[in-house]
Amino acid sequence: MSSDATVVLTTLASEDEAVAFVRALLDRRLVACGTILPGARSLYRWEGQLADEREVVVLLKSAAGRLGDLATVFAELHPYKVPELLALPVAAGLEKYLGWIARETGEGRDEEIVAP
Repeated sequence: MSSDATVVLTTLASEDEAVAFVRALLDRRLVACGTILPGARSLYRWEGQLADEREVVVLLKSAAGRLGDLATVFAELHPYKVPELLALPVAAGLEKYLGWIARETGEGRDEEIVAP
């Protein structure tokens, strides 16, 4: 079954930051779930220097219709200057799970972002 479901990838510096960030997104009903994967190591070039950092990867399950609101909240709450926000469309999934994502994110309803 195809869907509007989307998996969004991001990284944060610590598990505590990741938990707080996911909770803020859940409170706003922008994601149905956030899976926190500690122990990542990211290597990248930043401001002319090679960076080698320990990070926490976060997989966010959301709906494509929420991506604009997610981008707004990322800009407001994510602690990084340039946060990773990569949205990957879900090609297929279990109907019950995809329906749950749609219900939890308010997809199909006209909801405003409400601060917790």
